[in-house]
Amino acid sequence: MTQKTALITGITGQDGSYLAEFLLGKGYRVVGMVRRTSTINFDRLKHIQDDIDLVQGDLLDQMSLIDILQEYQPTEVYNLAAQSFVPTSWNQPVLTGEFTALGVTRVLDAIRIVNPEIRFYQASTSEMFGKVQAVPQTEDTPFYPRSPYGVAKLYGHWITINYRESYDMYACSGILFNHESPRRGLEFVTRKVTHAVARIKLGLQKDVHLGNLDSRRDWGYAGDYVRAMWLMLQQDAPDDYVIATGETHAVRELCDVAFSHVGLNWEDYVVVDPKFYRPAEVDLLIGDPTKAKKQLGWVPAVSFKELVEMMVDADLEMVKKEMEG
Repeated sequence: MTQKTALITGITGQDGSYLAEFLLGKGYRVVGMVRRTSTINFDRLKHIQDDIDLVQGDLLDQMSLIDILQEYQPTEVYNLAAQSFVPTSWNQPVLTGEFTALGVTRVLDAIRIVNPEIRFYQASTSEMFGKVQAVPQTEDTPFYPRSPYGVAKLYGHWITINYRESYDMYACSGILFNHESPRRGLEFVTRKVTHAVARIKLGLQKDVHLGNLDSRRDWGYAGDYVRAMWLMLQQDAPDDYVIATGETHAVRELCDVAFSHVGLNWEDYVVVDPKFYRPAEVDLLIGDPTKAKKQLGWVPAVSFKELVEMMVDADLEMVKKEMEG
């Protein structure tokens, strides 16, 4: 059997690193696309960097995408690259649109030109539901994005469906709800909390400033979610799937689990700061993963509590190493 090749855009991110690990375990040749910048952070990949091919390309430059597809001839393309931090999308809405919306079109069109048989995965997001029109959210729930990021992702989602229907391409979208891990960026609330817990426990900081503690999310483990991405591209026909745990937790609960894990009371250390409230808040995101369970056989393996405790433990270890420095 010939070895499959997968191209991952956004390979240096949280999901990219877990997906690369997963595909290597399945025997794939993994090609990771990275942007040409003066500072590329390979921290999440350093343990597998020798096992993958890293190639320069950019979602803003279609010729670079065509060249990569022609050179490496992938059987699967996973488009995980995006400007993916929601608050930044308010400050840079046009750039967010270029990467997160039009970037998807450039990848799809490059596939159509080079080899329309390539199977394509688009990283869609629960942020497309935004001001939710139904609880829980399924594949049929109407979208109502509440940020430039959510709007750009919605374009990416619909252009994927459009290419699937117009050109008979195997193009799927995974509507992923929040998924976290020790590799999550420090700007995301889950990692902001677990990193602060580690620093507070070790006497390096006094408190942590957060926004809306009542905001609720459906949080899962990124390692579980990349498995769903792969499963989508192994089916007989392409389709779109909600990937979620089906449970919702408030930021307040996240704080409670994280601080309790190190024997502290979160109320002594969390400061509510209005500057961390969003211009348009998303209140209740909770996904219904029934379709993914039935059709893909996918179920998450890591619970919310296990996830938060895993992140706290990893941050404690990391901060201790920094202190030893």
